[in-house]
Amino acid sequence: MRQPNQAPRALALVGMPGAGKTLCAQHLQGRGFAQFRFGSIVVDEVVRRGWPVTPENERLVREEFRSSEGMDAIARRALPHLRAALAQQRSLVIDGLYGFSEYKTLRAELDAAMVVVAVVSQRRLRYARLAARPERPLTPEEAQRRDYQEIETLEKGGPIAIADYTLLNDTTPADLLAALDALTAALGFYP
Repeated sequence: MRQPNQAPRALALVGMPGAGKTLCAQHLQGRGFAQFRFGSIVVDEVVRRGWPVTPENERLVREEFRSSEGMDAIARRALPHLRAALAQQRSLVIDGLYGFSEYKTLRAELDAAMVVVAVVSQRRLRYARLAARPERPLTPEEAQRRDYQEIETLEKGGPIAIADYTLLNDTTPADLLAALDALTAALGFYP
């Protein structure tokens, strides 16, 4: 449990699909950090509806939430989960903050210092990773459609552009995780 004198802090990972956000989040979770995946809000709703978990069904739910509740719908739905995690641990990793409206909502309402880290990679490497992943692989054409959709309809570029720090993921996973560990140590982020 977090000590009363320790101010809560959140590290939000942002980036395009296949950049390495989830790898970073899982690594930090393995080090003892609390972790929350924004995508779980959408996946849980897809499952609740009895639909198969597919990129198309996730997109439909994500867009429905934003259409009916505003562009920051996922952040607003996530806030109770984030606050509960921060009540227990001093540092929280947020995997997959998507849009600029979500970014602004968290900055204003999370009640914790938030550092945004963009994980970036060359498009051809991201697409190769997306094609090779065991869960929901994407063809290069599907990956490009997803990129465009996320940039055009989810405001995804904003949090990446305004990130406090950037990690380049163009070599090996070990290199990325070493850079992440060095950054969290320099920032004083500990579980």
